[in-house]
Amino acid sequence: MAVFRSFKALRPAADKARAVAALPYDVVNREEARAIGEKNPLSFLHVDRPEMDLEPSIDLYDERVYAKARENLDNLEKEGILVQDENPCYYIYEQVRKGRTQTGIVGCSSIDDYMNGVVKKHELTREDKEQDRIRHVDSCNANTGPIFLACRYPQSLLDLMEDWKKSHPAACDFTEEDEITHRVWVIDDAEVIGKIHEEFAGIDSLYIADGHHRAASAVKVGRKRREQNPGYTGEEEFNYFLSVVFPYDQLCILPYNRVVHDLNGLTVKAFLAALKFNFELMLMPGFPCKPVEKHCMGMYVDGQWYHLKAWPDVYEGKDVVTQLDVSILQDKVLNPILGIQDPRTDQRISFVGGSHKAAELAQMADKTGGVAFVMYPTSMEDLMKIADESRLMPPKSTWFEPKLRSGLFIHKL
Repeated sequence: MAVFRSFKALRPAADKARAVAALPYDVVNREEARAIGEKNPLSFLHVDRPEMDLEPSIDLYDERVYAKARENLDNLEKEGILVQDENPCYYIYEQVRKGRTQTGIVGCSSIDDYMNGVVKKHELTREDKEQDRIRHVDSCNANTGPIFLACRYPQSLLDLMEDWKKSHPAACDFTEEDEITHRVWVIDDAEVIGKIHEEFAGIDSLYIADGHHRAASAVKVGRKRREQNPGYTGEEEFNYFLSVVFPYDQLCILPYNRVVHDLNGLTVKAFLAALKFNFELMLMPGFPCKPVEKHCMGMYVDGQWYHLKAWPDVYEGKDVVTQLDVSILQDKVLNPILGIQDPRTDQRISFVGGSHKAAELAQMADKTGGVAFVMYPTSMEDLMKIADESRLMPPKSTWFEPKLRSGLFIHKL
C-alpha cells in the first residue's frame, strides 16, 4: 500500500507564481535556459539550470554549477519570492490544456515504496543523468522538481478534490504563453489531510509517468543520508520525495517521434523495399501522415509521406512490450534496416516530442537526407501493465503533455 504524506512546501507567493513557474530542467537546453533567464530573473530555471548564470565555458557538471543552484534557491527564499508553509499540507495541482483538464494531489512519496515496488517504473535510467540530479538535490538540500506519478484513483478521492476546489479559493491561478493554465489549492485542514493519507494507504501501486531520473536520484540521496544518519527514524524528510499523483485516465500521452539522420547507406528504393516485409505501405501525397490507430505510423522520406501499417503477424500474440509500436519500429526497422542498435546512445537518431508538428519532422529529415517516423501514442493502460510485470519500455516511448512546472512546490530535506 502506498505511503503518500503531506509536507511543508516551499512555494511562490501568489503574485509571483507565474514568474517563478518553469518547464522541467530536461526539456530545455543551456542556450534556451539562458535566454529565458535573461528575460525573467525569477524563473525557477535559475535553480534547475543554474549554469545559465555562469560563464558558458564552465562545464555543466562543475561544482560551481551546483553551488549556484543552492545560492539561487536561497536567494529566492530570502527575498520572499518563495515562502515555506508552517504546517504540513497537501496541494491540488490542476492543469488545463486545449480544454482538457488533469487534476492531481501534491505530496511526498516514500523512498521505501520506490525500492519495494509500490512506486513502479517502466524505463531505464542513465548513470550520468542520475549523478547530475543527485548532486543537485544534495547541494540544494531539496527536491526542486516533482515526480509525475499516476494511479487508479478511488471515486471518494476524486470527490474529495472536487469538494475542496469548490469550497476554497485557488492559491494561484495563471495561464502561460503556451496557453496552459495552472491552478493550485492548499489543503490545510487536518481532518481532510488525514482522509487523503488514508485514501492513498488503500492504493496498491503508483506509476511513474515522467521523471524516472529525478525519482532514482531522490531515492539515492535518501539512502545516502540514511547511511550518514544510522539512527534515522524514517520520519526525516530525506526518506520522502516530491511527487504529484494524477488519476491515470485524465492524462494525455502524445507520441514520441523519431528522426534518423541517414538511410544507413541504402537507396530510397531499397529502403522502401525492405519495409514491405513487415508493413503495408501506402503513399500519402500532398500532406503529412499522422497515424490514427495502433500498429500504424507515418513516415517521411525523400520528399514523400507514407502510411505504414504493420502486418498482423508482427504484433498478434506478442507480449505487452513487443507489441508496442515503438518496439515494432525498433525491432523491424531501426535495428535491422537502419542499423540503430542502441537508440539510447546512437547519435544518428533524434527523438522529437509529440507537441512538434509533422512538418517540422520532415524538415529535420530533409536536412540530412534521413527519414522521419510519426508514431501513434502509447496508452496509459500499456504503460501500467508493463510496469506491473516489472518490464521496461524502449527509451522515449511516451511524451506527457502538459509538462509539470517546476518551482510551484519545493520539498526541503
